[in-house]
Amino acid sequence: MAVAIHCTLAIEAVGEHCVAVKPQVACFERLGAAGWAALAEVTRRAQEHGLLVIADAKRGDIDISAAAYAQAFLGSTPTPYGPVAGLGVDALTVNPLLGGDSLAPLVRTARAAGAGLFVLVRTSNPGAADVQELELRDGTRVSERLAGLVAGLASEPREDRAGSGARAPGTGEGGRSGISDVGAVVGATAPGWLERLRELMPSAPFLLPGVGAQGGRVEDLAAAFAPGPAGGLIIASRAVVGAYLNDGGDPAAAAAGAAARLREAAWKLSA
Repeated sequence: MAVAIHCTLAIEAVGEHCVAVKPQVACFERLGAAGWAALAEVTRRAQEHGLLVIADAKRGDIDISAAAYAQAFLGSTPTPYGPVAGLGVDALTVNPLLGGDSLAPLVRTARAAGAGLFVLVRTSNPGAADVQELELRDGTRVSERLAGLVAGLASEPREDRAGSGARAPGTGEGGRSGISDVGAVVGATAPGWLERLRELMPSAPFLLPGVGAQGGRVEDLAAAFAPGPAGGLIIASRAVVGAYLNDGGDPAAAAAGAAARLREAAWKLSA
């Protein structure tokens, strides 16, 4: 429970400066059943504070397994004794390397729940170029091919709850918000990719990890916000939570100050 308390204190300190939290699922899962319970508690607490919860799990598997992941994070699992609710997060990071059929169950469940996905396209880690920048036979790069997959999912019409076939608000390319419910993980550590990937995915929200501890700079991310303020979500978890290590003083106040500065810098880019 100490993990849940720590995360809750962080949410209370910085929540007013943020739109979302991104719990790293591996850090909870390593603690076993107690860790999953802590993740559920953190999800509930964040949503009570009006924040979106993006589960950073990077799931991806064949369709039957992908459907189970979708139930665990976004939906519920039917049983003879009634449905077992999943975490109920607002979005999930997913791995597309098994192909479009592996994403389809995740997309279906996310849309039924009014949630979203962030597909790995060009990640922030140093080894990302080993695979994601490889050139394919047609001259495109792997990241560009993945971006095309995201763009295709973003452009799919979604039937509304009445089954009229109309595109639901804020979903698919050209929804009322102008932003798709299928986004892309695009690392802030590779800003040279941003303009090209935004060209390929004009309506996808970009999840932008790597600012701060990994060396990414907010000032380099303007292309992500071409669709408007909702075009990008800048992630700087370690830089915010660990701000007191550099700034000193009260950890909560240091985290709030770091989050406020990040919000101001992001707003200037998107204004």
